[in-house]
Amino acid sequence: MSELTQLTLKDALAGLKARRFSAVELARAHLDAIAAARALNAYVLETPDKALAMAEASDARLKAGDGGPLEGASLGIKDLFCTEGVRSTAASRILGDFKPTYESTVTANLWRDGAVMLGKLNMDEFAMGSSNETSAFGPVVSPWRSRGSNRPLTPGGSSGGSAAAVAADLALAATATDTGGSIRQPASLTGTVGIKPTYGRCSRWGIVAFASSLDQAGPIAKTVEDAAILLRSMSGHDPKDSTSLPLAVPDFPSFVGRPVKGLRIGVPKEYRADGMPAEIEKLWEAGVAWLKDAGCEVVDVSLPHTRYALPAYYIIAPAEASSNLARYDGMRYGLRAEAPTLTETYEATRAAGFGEEVRRRVLIGAYVLSAGYYDAYYLKAQKVRRRIADDFSAAFERVDALLTPTAPSAAFGLGENTADPVAMYLNDIFTVTVNLAGLPGLSVPCGLDAQGLPLGLQLIGRAEDEGTLFQLGGALEKAADFRARPERWWRA
Repeated sequence: MSELTQLTLKDALAGLKARRFSAVELARAHLDAIAAARALNAYVLETPDKALAMAEASDARLKAGDGGPLEGASLGIKDLFCTEGVRSTAASRILGDFKPTYESTVTANLWRDGAVMLGKLNMDEFAMGSSNETSAFGPVVSPWRSRGSNRPLTPGGSSGGSAAAVAADLALAATATDTGGSIRQPASLTGTVGIKPTYGRCSRWGIVAFASSLDQAGPIAKTVEDAAILLRSMSGHDPKDSTSLPLAVPDFPSFVGRPVKGLRIGVPKEYRADGMPAEIEKLWEAGVAWLKDAGCEVVDVSLPHTRYALPAYYIIAPAEASSNLARYDGMRYGLRAEAPTLTETYEATRAAGFGEEVRRRVLIGAYVLSAGYYDAYYLKAQKVRRRIADDFSAAFERVDALLTPTAPSAAFGLGENTADPVAMYLNDIFTVTVNLAGLPGLSVPCGLDAQGLPLGLQLIGRAEDEGTLFQLGGALEKAADFRARPERWWRA
């Protein structure tokens, strides 16, 4: 039944509803695929018993004609989402064997709609990373390989497990989170579709916090329509989250396939970064041509404060992280390193529990929030953030969406950038602006580089206008006709 794992989410849901196969058969096929793909290290916890029990319940509901919008769909869940009674660690040693007594709102929405949980997906520790190499469970290996090479590649981060699992057919789709590009960049590097919705579209309740004003949940899927289907279930107002938008959830899948004729697309000149590979520039030009052919009007726009986005982000995000991670002290849950005094217990616990990248960001955050530096760094970064948001507002007075590259390169080798944090941070150069402004961004796979590795294009939309992104994303997807899939070397 391995062919079941190659279905899109849409086709799997149709097959389940038509009773061509059962939810149990679909879950078993994915569980077998996961067991055969442990070399990828995409899952940090497999939950076969739970998956089969949920699938059996879905089959009963389908038989009775009571199936929900996602009834029987086999999904992977990023380990940043708290799942009741199932270990949730944020890929950090400091949370140890933590089993939440509650369910995140996003996953609760999925279970409400009938989805099946296959397991918890690997990620960068506390979502801090762009290559999924900071995980306490070890790096995720991309299912993709460069042409003629066996070198292990990154699937991107922090949602590397989610992207790898979807690209390797280890889940129909997966939940993910995006603080500075952690849905869109891994989607670009693995030939999958990922959308970071408007800030507040999906509840943050029950998601382990990294940077609270930037974090947002979203899906990684095989197609634009699959991403729309999953986002529809993930979204919704949540009174438990003060940042949750009090909005009705649009029928996102209905936007896919709508004509895009007459829509105005902006191309920001500031995204033509120095040293950007020629093949990414060429793909960007192809994307412009595809949208023109579909009837869009393409115009040049300016986002003048873009060059300040990365430094502003790497002040604001660590500042919020240092505050959020102060709660991990070894007193109430998770790891505790014994020491003679309370202060030494705190120090020893955090030293043992936090990885190098997390410690680095906590230290940066504590520094920029400290007396004498708050105005010079944090306050100034917040002012820059406002300017960046104003740039987008001005652009959206002229256009309906923006088209940019998603990432500055294709997938790179594991270990390639770990010695240079700044080089790693540059992977977010095209994505962090969207988080700073709270806007939606969609990455669509549109081509391959010279080594046969995926490249994505990013669409950026107005706040609360994911529908237009799905509309344009569907047009890009159709024009690009991206059908490449990784060779299944991990099964050898």
